[in-house]
Amino acid sequence: MKTASYAAQAAESLLAPMTIERREPHANDVSIDILYCGVCHSDLHTARNDWGWTVYPAVPGHEIVGRVSAVGSEVAKYNIGDLVAVGCMVDSCQHCKPCHAGEEQYCGHRVDTYNTPDGSAMGHTMGGYSNHVVVREEFVLSVPENLDTARVAPLVCAGITTYSPLRTWNVGPGSQVAVIGLGGLGHMAVKLAAAMGAHVTAITRSASKADEAKALGADAVLISTDTAAMKHAADRFELIIDTVPVKHDINPYMPLLELDGTLVIVGQVGLMQELHTAPMILGRRRVAGSLIGGVAETQEMLDFCGKTGVLPEVEMIRMDQINEAYERLEKSDVRYRFVIDMSSMPAFEG
Repeated sequence: MKTASYAAQAAESLLAPMTIERREPHANDVSIDILYCGVCHSDLHTARNDWGWTVYPAVPGHEIVGRVSAVGSEVAKYNIGDLVAVGCMVDSCQHCKPCHAGEEQYCGHRVDTYNTPDGSAMGHTMGGYSNHVVVREEFVLSVPENLDTARVAPLVCAGITTYSPLRTWNVGPGSQVAVIGLGGLGHMAVKLAAAMGAHVTAITRSASKADEAKALGADAVLISTDTAAMKHAADRFELIIDTVPVKHDINPYMPLLELDGTLVIVGQVGLMQELHTAPMILGRRRVAGSLIGGVAETQEMLDFCGKTGVLPEVEMIRMDQINEAYERLEKSDVRYRFVIDMSSMPAFEG
């Protein structure tokens, strides 16, 4: 099946229209007409080959929301017309220890929604900057119909990326949680932690963001450049979620953790500045990392958002505005996630 998409042909090229092929649905496949696709920083990194492993042509997009258009003969969970989502992965081995534990994101044979070899006609997976996608049933998610469909897409990346550590570290009513950064990931971490009943502190370098943070649900704001305030906040937080997407210094934040507290990195992928171990040893503090969530946990997150009304703040764009959106994304000029209205994608002709 042929479908319209926007693709990068090289690291230096702009994304442009391209016709791609999707497989005919297998017995356990779900075909989806894409309504909306979120724009993630990972899309930009992949298109520009910032991580060095991009295979071109590359069609980014792993925050997909759409309606089921067809189902295979063995599909039991979904019917034509259902509102569904697809996140950052579309397959895994299904038999390793992480898969059996519902942690498919850590499977050594995980197939990402784009840029992963898959044996298809294109040779590798192509993402949601397209009109149509075919995904095996086990990796399709149900979307609560009460949610604003246009705002759901970032939940299956930014939402689950921040929800997973909150659940892993048992955040609930009364938990003291801090969030570093107020971008696409950070604003979701604040919203979700607040909805779980935690006392949430937004950590930012700029006092001008205080009102913004509180409007998102933060109970307090800590200015990281205020030495006295940082010292006063020592030993306060059981969990700090670090959403900063670039190399940075985490040493100033370690003393903020209470005994056995954890700082979880969900933003930066790559080298970090040198870590001073004294605060870790003296307070049995930890630095951890976390990657999205498994299928079951992602469905749990969507259901939680359906019950609580938690949704990202988004800016809707047309497909032909994607290159401008990438330029703005590099400058952090978005509050807080771009979402592409896929009705703006021209249909394939021919």
